[in-house]
Amino acid sequence: QVQLVESGGGLVQPGGSLTLSCAASGRIFSSSVMNWYRQAPGKQRELVATITTGGSTNYADSVQGRFTISRDNAKDTVYLQMNSLKPEDTAVYYCSAKSIWTSRDYWGQGTQVTVSS
Repeated sequence: QVQLVESGGGLVQPGGSLTLSCAASGRIFSSSVMNWYRQAPGKQRELVATITTGGSTNYADSVQGRFTISRDNAKDTVYLQMNSLKPEDTAVYYCSAKSIWTSRDYWGQGTQVTVSS
């Protein structure tokens, strides 16, 4: 059974940093494109960052230069390093995995990030 578990969220002051982690189980990680999404209250879920199986990355314009996505295939874990955080980064952050074989999407339960002084 596939499971994605996020961790690392919390409360941080503007300008601060957080690192989110997403651990995958179910033997899908190495064959999945991994994504981080976020959803702020009253807004649609948006794609924040993507990393392919080969390690290529892509970012939303709003986080380019501040966030870094990475993956550790030995640990079946994807990370999102978030620097220079802004209040508008406040959201629930979700990890997702998209199988390159079936195109099926899997989702984690989300972790809250709050940027506030």
